[in-house]
Amino acid sequence: MRTNWRQIEERYDVVVCGGGLAGLCAAVSAARHGAKVCLVQDRPVFGGNSSSEIRVPPQGAASFHAYARETGIVSELLIEERARNHEEPTHDNGWINSVWDMVQYDLVMATPNLSFHLNTAITEVLLADDKTVEAVIGLVNHAETELKLCADMFIDCTGDGMVAALAGCEWRMGTEGRDEFGEPHAPVQGSEAVMGSSIHFKAKDTGRPVPFKAPAWAVTYENPDFFYKQGRWPGELRGGYWWIELSVPWHTIYDNERLRHELTRHVLGVWDWIKNRDPELKEAAANYAIDWMGQVPGKRESRRILGQYFMTEHDPLERTVFPDEIAYGGWFIDLHEPGGLLAPFSERSAIEGHDSAYTAKSYVGPYGIPLRILIAHNMNNLLMAGRNVSVTHAALGTVRVMGTTAVMGQAAGTAAAFAVREGSSMLELSEQSVRNVQQALLRDGCFLPNAVNEDADDLAQSAAIRASSEAKLSGAEPADCTSGAASPNELLRQRRGQWIAVGSDRLEKLSVCLSSEMESVQFVEARLYAVDHIWDYRVEPGSALATAMLTVEPGCEQWVEWQLGLDVSAYKGKYVRLDLCEQPHVRWRQAEAVEPGHVSAYDLGTGRMRRLGTGVTQSFRVEPAQSCYGADQVISGVTRPYRSTNLWRSDQAQPMPQWLELSWEQPVEIGLIELTFPGHLLRDYRSYPALYHDPQCPKDITVEAFVEGNWVGIGSIEGNYQRRRSIVPEFTGQCEHKDHPGDISETAETEKSIRTGRIRVTVQATNGDPAAAIYEIRCYSQASKNMLEVGK
Repeated sequence: MRTNWRQIEERYDVVVCGGGLAGLCAAVSAARHGAKVCLVQDRPVFGGNSSSEIRVPPQGAASFHAYARETGIVSELLIEERARNHEEPTHDNGWINSVWDMVQYDLVMATPNLSFHLNTAITEVLLADDKTVEAVIGLVNHAETELKLCADMFIDCTGDGMVAALAGCEWRMGTEGRDEFGEPHAPVQGSEAVMGSSIHFKAKDTGRPVPFKAPAWAVTYENPDFFYKQGRWPGELRGGYWWIELSVPWHTIYDNERLRHELTRHVLGVWDWIKNRDPELKEAAANYAIDWMGQVPGKRESRRILGQYFMTEHDPLERTVFPDEIAYGGWFIDLHEPGGLLAPFSERSAIEGHDSAYTAKSYVGPYGIPLRILIAHNMNNLLMAGRNVSVTHAALGTVRVMGTTAVMGQAAGTAAAFAVREGSSMLELSEQSVRNVQQALLRDGCFLPNAVNEDADDLAQSAAIRASSEAKLSGAEPADCTSGAASPNELLRQRRGQWIAVGSDRLEKLSVCLSSEMESVQFVEARLYAVDHIWDYRVEPGSALATAMLTVEPGCEQWVEWQLGLDVSAYKGKYVRLDLCEQPHVRWRQAEAVEPGHVSAYDLGTGRMRRLGTGVTQSFRVEPAQSCYGADQVISGVTRPYRSTNLWRSDQAQPMPQWLELSWEQPVEIGLIELTFPGHLLRDYRSYPALYHDPQCPKDITVEAFVEGNWVGIGSIEGNYQRRRSIVPEFTGQCEHKDHPGDISETAETEKSIRTGRIRVTVQATNGDPAAAIYEIRCYSQASKNMLEVGK
């Protein structure tokens, strides 16, 4: 008790400690599901390592897998950041400004049921018994205020696992030896070593020479091998060096301040090398000056709290299917060398290259993550989310990145809110409760690799669907098939595969745009396979459906035909993959644009494939054109390309507006319509420019209901750029034939609904794409009291 300090006690359903992306998403999710929530953060801004104080861009599965970007709350935030931010795409570490801080702050302020305390450090945990947290004590910086925050549920998103550690939970810190779990990336001997902390800097071209003199206390670098032969390339003059990193011999928690000072010394020393010592870079960097340098170390690893399940590296490698799957990951097993700048090299993959055997064995995902690693072992009311979850050091290499921790945070917040509502302990969650959490996450826009929409309350699942028009897949054309402006990356140095969605009973012919600069005829082996989904990276996913030897004449780009005449009715609604085997004298032209849902990959040489480029489509033509963008895709239960395209897309040749119609055999009561739109999925958010609105995303949408022989307007959205939006029906007085009041009813809670047998969702305009497109439509009898209109 601090007798001279103000004492405040507050009571909540859920208290989330830690305001990084995991904590923020946990708090917002719990509040949206009706819990009274308090979010506690020890810094003045939200975002943790992604904030403007540290400036690590949130990355995840989309950095390695096309169409794998995390959705849900983190997607909502990043879409908003790109739409508001005046700066061009985030380069890398160091290139985050305060727009991102304010996007997060704005979301917290706009969320009902959510309170917060910034600049508040948790210093004590009070227990009701050895399995139950009663309260946490927080000290408000510069305010001489002590907070006692009581709750039914607590979520530890502190990174260091501070709440769990103070509560007496079991935890690990360091590196497991290979003999414990047999993990491929584990060292022979275990140790206390962890991945290091970093601070970043941002440099700016001032347009004139700027001298730099390092202070006497900065580190001096004189050996170019330290940079060029040990995986520490300094050639990007704008900064963003993840390898400015330190851990052992210092303790990543207790020595945090010492690490900050040592890292500062090294940043200045690295900049001195670039500006004054490197024979080539010093000329290129003459006009550059440090514009910003962090003073808050970004941690990669410390405590890992023991949960109900201990996830090892084998789970992401083998893509274990968990019955309690609540999130997914897809970053590679990214293990930095303990010691960082003091180690012989920064990271093995940086030394051996992105296509090395080491990197190939580190390539994982997308894989599912179980709820059990978020629940503290033998604790009734304590969850974790972030880098402190229940995983080994090797598994942490993939789950620790912020895109993944954000979706784990949303899952933890949802589970906590459901437990409060049910009055249950986290140790007593039934199988049905877990399924309810999964279905809630899917409804809230998240993706789970092994779960689909099975919401019995979703009226759209029982509707018949038709559309004004439907696109067909005829192929993907190269930029200019006669220009000869081909990229060296198009050479078939490795086997390549192109996914093609099947939407008819037959494939009569496939064609590919190839070229050869050789004077003699070249031959390329082609194979066609059935695959499970767009991330089925098996080089040999089974017996080939068909094979052929394609003949490539000398000369520039040419369409080479493969007469298949193949019955593919068994694969209708799924993908096949067209592979061209290695032939380094032949080019396979890339398509000018990505055909929605159609990705490509190349052979890593280890029996597995990897995404090609940043997510591209290879040129191809298919006959007959495939009906893979049908209206019924909006009730497939999945909201991104996966086992099929899962996308309704209108015929690009038809003008706007374009519509989807849902009809029922008997009239239904509709009080809420939820829509999921395309865009923002294919690549990492850094791939998109400033002030960006994805062209595929519908901009202006109207919804009508058919009532007593007339179409009546019941809602509209204008100026949209977000992925998810919802509409509560409200009569607008607009109809196709005449004004009609419709059959509008109000519940006892004054929530409006309409009784109808048909509704029509019309895309009046997109943000630039010529076709209208929608991933999912859901309909519910009434709006939830806690429903938030996403993106508003």
